[in-house]
Amino acid sequence: MTHPTLLVIAHGSRDPRHAATVHALTERVRAERPGLRVETAFLEFNAPSVPRVLERLAAQGADEVVALPLLLTRAFHAKTDIPSVLREARARLPRLRVRQSDVLGPSPLLNATLERRLREAGVRPGDLPRTGLVLASAGSSDPEAIAVIAEIARELRPTGWCAVRPAFASALLPRTEDAVRALRAEGVERVAVAPYVIAPGRLPDRIAAGARAAGADVLADVLGPAPELARLLLDRFDEARVPVGASLSA
Repeated sequence: MTHPTLLVIAHGSRDPRHAATVHALTERVRAERPGLRVETAFLEFNAPSVPRVLERLAAQGADEVVALPLLLTRAFHAKTDIPSVLREARARLPRLRVRQSDVLGPSPLLNATLERRLREAGVRPGDLPRTGLVLASAGSSDPEAIAVIAEIARELRPTGWCAVRPAFASALLPRTEDAVRALRAEGVERVAVAPYVIAPGRLPDRIAAGARAAGADVLADVLGPAPELARLLLDRFDEARVPVGASLSA
């Protein structure tokens, strides 16, 4: 094989909607770049596993794989779990070159996906001056990941919203419902909640439940298989293929 295979590595979930969303996203990536081999693997709960897919690729004659973590921030899974799995695979499959790409976020394409989901949920440009936005992420104990969410919220504030607040479904506070109620207490007329998560599952359901419990006016969908997200996967794939110090045009 002359072209690297793109291996998209998702976390996995007992919720069947998670895997279905991941597969829909990888199908969109294939449609965006015909001829690119795109495989999907999961860290847990779903099949196929990362080792199983890499073993199959090696047996089929693949010689290079770009492993792309389907993660929005550099937290535990990106820093520890996935590198460990890939390290073990390299030791067992020495002829297969495996390179890990960067995580997806932060990126303007993720912000564009958030805007798409909010528009689809009914938010119009004229609504922004009287609408507060809750940017609701899954949450993490990793300071780097939390800093990224805080920075995205800061970037969104000057785009027209009257206020933007981060919220978290786990690990730390505030929860989605707390952020919605805080905005109401500040006198914000309308509140929209945007889940900063890729696929449905337990934590996104917690975000949605919090938004409903606090009476949010708008609840956007998860990022899902949006065209902007598919393009971002391909950008990360291309970046991983370029040697350090080289340029894409070189």
